[in-house]
Amino acid sequence: MDEVLLRSLTPQVLGVVVRRGADFASAEDAVQDAVVEALRVWPADPPRDPKGWLVTVAWRKFLDAARSDSARRRREDVVDVEPGPVSTVDDTLQLYFLCAHPSLTPSSAVALTLRAVGGLTTRQIAQAYLVPETTMAQRISRAKRTVGQVRFDQPGDVATVLRVLYLVFNEGYSGDVDLAAEAIRLTRQLAAAIDHPEVAGLLALMLLHHARRAGRTAADGSLVPLAEQDRGRWDTTAIAEGVEILQAALARDRLGEFQAQAAIAALHADAPTAAETDWVQIVEWYDELAKLTDSPVVRLNRAVAVGEADGPRAGLAALAEVDDTLPRHTAVAAYLHERDGDLVTAARLYSEAAGKVPNFAERDHLTRQAARLNTRLRG
Repeated sequence: MDEVLLRSLTPQVLGVVVRRGADFASAEDAVQDAVVEALRVWPADPPRDPKGWLVTVAWRKFLDAARSDSARRRREDVVDVEPGPVSTVDDTLQLYFLCAHPSLTPSSAVALTLRAVGGLTTRQIAQAYLVPETTMAQRISRAKRTVGQVRFDQPGDVATVLRVLYLVFNEGYSGDVDLAAEAIRLTRQLAAAIDHPEVAGLLALMLLHHARRAGRTAADGSLVPLAEQDRGRWDTTAIAEGVEILQAALARDRLGEFQAQAAIAALHADAPTAAETDWVQIVEWYDELAKLTDSPVVRLNRAVAVGEADGPRAGLAALAEVDDTLPRHTAVAAYLHERDGDLVTAARLYSEAAGKVPNFAERDHLTRQAARLNTRLRG
C-alpha cells in the first residue's frame, strides 16, 4: 500500500470533484470516504490508475450523498451530469486559492487549507496555532461552510496562500508530516504562474532551509544545533538556486517578509563555518523584518542574533523586551545565560524549556542540554 502516493493524490482528486460541481464540504467528505475505501481495497487489489479509481469512487460517494439529501432537487443539474474522463490537470494549487478566499479570515484560510489540501489532522493544526483542538475544529467547520458555494475558479488572496504554503513547509520540516517537498513543488508552480517578488522570496526561503535538512539531525534522530551541523551535508545545489532566486527578487526593490527571511537564511548558508557567520548583517535583516511584521517571534530570533553579534548580555537585554510566554523564550534565555557563563541559571532554564515543548525531538534536545550543564556543575 503506497500511502505516500495516496496522500499526494488526495488534493488532486478533491480538485476534480469540486471542479465537476460538488460543493467543497461535500467533496471533501466524499474524497475522505474514497481514501478509506482505498486503504481497505488497494493492498489486495491495487488499481492500474490510482487517481482515476479515487475520482470514480469519490464521485459516486458524492452522488449517493446528494441523492439522499433533502435538497436533491436543487442538485439535479449536478447529479445528472455525465462525469467524463478524469482530467490530467493537477488542481492542487487551485485548491489553495479556493481555501484562501477573501471571505475567510487569514487564520481560517490557513487552517482549512492545511486540513483539506495539506492533509494534516485537526490536532496538528491546533498545535501549530497553539489553540485547543475543539476550537480549531469549529474554525475549520465554519470555513468549510463559508466556501461551500464559492466558484472553484475564483481567485484567493496571494499573501494568504504564501502563509499557507510556508506553514505546510514548516509542518513537513518538523518530521511529523513530511510535506516540505510538496510545499516546494506548489510554490514553484505559484512562482511560474505569478510574477511576484514575495512568491520568489518564499521559494528561496524554502530551498535554503530545505538544503540544511540533512544536517539537522544526528544518526539517532536527535537535533543538531546550527552551529554544530556538518555543513558538508548541506545541499549546495539547492543553496545556489535559493540564493539566485533571492537576488533576483531583491533586485526588484519590493521587500517583503519572505525575502527578508530568505536573506537571513542565505547568510547562514553562505558562512563556511558557524564562527564566520555575519551576525551583524543578520541583525540588520531582523530589524527590517521587524518593521515588516512586528512579530514577537521575529523579536525573539533577533535577540539570539544580537547575542551573537554584540555579546550574550546584549542578547539578554533584547530578550527582556519580548513576551516571556512566547514559545522558545525560555530556551533562548537558557542559551544566552550559558553563553554569559551562568551555568546554574542556564541548566534550570533548559529543564523548564523542555517541559514546555510538544515536539519530542526538541524536548529531548533541551533535556540533553540541561543534563550536560548539570554534569559540568557537579564536576
